[in-house]
Amino acid sequence: MCGIAGYTGKSVEGVLCKMSALLAHRGPDATGYDNTKDIHLVHRRLKVIDLESGMQPMKTTDKQLIVIFNGEIYNHRELRSELESKGHKFQTDHSDTEVLLHGYKEWGESLPERLNGMWAFCIYDKERERLFLSRDRFGQKPLFYTQTREGLVFASELTAVAAHPAVSTNISTNSLQKYFAYGFIPHPHTIYEGVFKLAGGFNLTFDLVSSKLSTKRYWSYEIEPDYSLLKSNQHDLAEELLSLLSQATKRRLESDVDLGILLSGGIDSSAIAALASKHADTVSTFSIGFDRESYDESPYSTRVAELIKSKHYLNTVTIDKTFESLPYVLSQLDEPQGDDSLLPTYLVCKTARESVTVALGGDGGDELFSGYEPFKFWRWARRYNIYLPKQIHTGVNFLTSHIPASNNYMSLSLKLKRFFHASGLKMEVWIPALMSPLRIKDIIDLLGEDTDIDSIYSEAIESWNNCKSKWVGDKITQYYVDYYLQDDILAKTDRASMMNSLELRSPFLDIDLANFARKLPHQLRIKGGTTKYLLKKALEPLLPRDILYRGKQGFSPPTGDWFANGSLAANSIDNGIINMNTAKHLLSEHKNGKNDNRLFLWNQLALDYFLQRGNK
Repeated sequence: MCGIAGYTGKSVEGVLCKMSALLAHRGPDATGYDNTKDIHLVHRRLKVIDLESGMQPMKTTDKQLIVIFNGEIYNHRELRSELESKGHKFQTDHSDTEVLLHGYKEWGESLPERLNGMWAFCIYDKERERLFLSRDRFGQKPLFYTQTREGLVFASELTAVAAHPAVSTNISTNSLQKYFAYGFIPHPHTIYEGVFKLAGGFNLTFDLVSSKLSTKRYWSYEIEPDYSLLKSNQHDLAEELLSLLSQATKRRLESDVDLGILLSGGIDSSAIAALASKHADTVSTFSIGFDRESYDESPYSTRVAELIKSKHYLNTVTIDKTFESLPYVLSQLDEPQGDDSLLPTYLVCKTARESVTVALGGDGGDELFSGYEPFKFWRWARRYNIYLPKQIHTGVNFLTSHIPASNNYMSLSLKLKRFFHASGLKMEVWIPALMSPLRIKDIIDLLGEDTDIDSIYSEAIESWNNCKSKWVGDKITQYYVDYYLQDDILAKTDRASMMNSLELRSPFLDIDLANFARKLPHQLRIKGGTTKYLLKKALEPLLPRDILYRGKQGFSPPTGDWFANGSLAANSIDNGIINMNTAKHLLSEHKNGKNDNRLFLWNQLALDYFLQRGNK
């Protein structure tokens, strides 16, 4: 794993070095620069594949193409063989980076369509006088960009883009509204006006002569249910699914450095660990445990580790110890993120990095195979919305508002309040509203800017409308994949792993497996209240039932308690952006047990840390 950055136009003294320094955690093993005319590129390397000859920036022998690359291409050996059969001569032993150079030379801008992996790369094409940038299908590897008067600026992290003096760092009010509505800033927006995320499945070209910038989608996750599969033998389908997941896991075990598995004890990570043990002589697994039972999954991860006979590393931490890491983690974010599971994710990555450089995880399983709880009860939300008058909605919200709050993980009071509030809105925004840190009214009060539900949730509405399937469950899946997976889950795991210089790979996001998942009818993803139905059937020969069919448990710290007892000092800083009276009211509600506002308070805290970092 690596970090990349660059800009076009006249050279600005010290900027490339500053960009490099800001990305050092992404690639601590080596640094490479290239300044060609008005092109300035830097690469930070974490050595994983072809340790000796994989240095970047990498050039073709005729010096016509230069590449900087962050990620891994899992089918690079197959592509290399194909390219060699077409006459391409490789200089490295087995570098996947060089495959990008020859692949671009052979296939041009259609190259990303042939790749199976995770990536963000930039190729400088001297002959055509342009830059070609690409981001992997699901957006596992980050890529930010902006166009200034001088040209294009891009990087793996937002802080490195902002290091260029021509880049404006004005805070976007629209992005803040969306941040407090979603709990993350959805692509293509960033917290800065005029700076964007290149979305997963997109390419970007920048013409150096005309300064024309264009983006083009080369892939999207399109749910196209094949209902003929309902007539197929489910045992055969389950076997096919298990084979695809096994193949995806095997592909991601290639490494020239030590590798392990992040094992939470949930279905997805347990499946990856069990399959990895089938393909490797020895497997190392890494987990963390908490000293508070409702947050602790370590008994399950330990059980799986014993089952597959892995070399297991369990780091049991006290809640206080977890709390100690919080200032560092939040201060390192390049953009505020509202997912408090960032903290335990950072800790398990830190535990793993003490022994390995690469790890596999279970990201993507819940999104592709409908593993979240809302998939069980969206029908009730739809009926509530359609058949009950709005006056009843108002009365129900009033009644639930008087249920005392609880700081336990996903308490009943929190679920009820969120369910009835979100279910009173149109279904297109039901999922993001269900998960939202704040209601629309509070966002308007907090930021002092008017907005409406269509504007603030425009991405979710677009995702809903673009889903070809008419089934509501498929439309919900589409949102989870399009936005929640990319801008929350993958952004969180990328930052948490990279803070520790750990490369994290996701077998569930293998393109062959994803193409299988998107064609499954909803009846094979959810059946009789069982989420991930076909996946669980596929894993029955691999994992015990008490692992497969236990209730889903999240990976979050007790932030509700921390805010309630004052351990986390919310509202301690007037950042000049939010209305402090509104913020203090929401904190008071939380402390008094009237409402569980932990999501908002965490979002506010993450924003404060980001703003403090930007002012240093």
